[in-house]
Amino acid sequence: MSHSSLAIAEAYYTAMGDKNVTGMAQYLHPDVQLISPLAKVSGKDAAVEAARKLISLFKTVTIRAKFGSENQAMLAIDIDFPAPIGNLPAAVLQTFNDGLITKIELFYDGRPLDRKKEEIFS
Repeated sequence: MSHSSLAIAEAYYTAMGDKNVTGMAQYLHPDVQLISPLAKVSGKDAAVEAARKLISLFKTVTIRAKFGSENQAMLAIDIDFPAPIGNLPAAVLQTFNDGLITKIELFYDGRPLDRKKEEIFS
């Protein structure tokens, strides 16, 4: 399971980097939970909407490192935003069930994005 979980995690963030919301949505469980320093949302529709808004704000996403274990995968990523935010390093822990992402837990310093919180999670 760890190999497929890792492949799904990488595919999800590759689709994000390509700004492909439909590609991202195919990996999400209907009851997915998205937990970040700025907000928590539940459900596929809410997670897709937050992702749609986020991808309109950044320039690129780069996966720096990745590993998986059983039904989880962890990625170290860099999200490059236009100035004044710039590069935002982050880690993401994803949990999977039946080949779909059931939980996305993001770890990053939320202060640079504080001004954009309402744009992403409204």
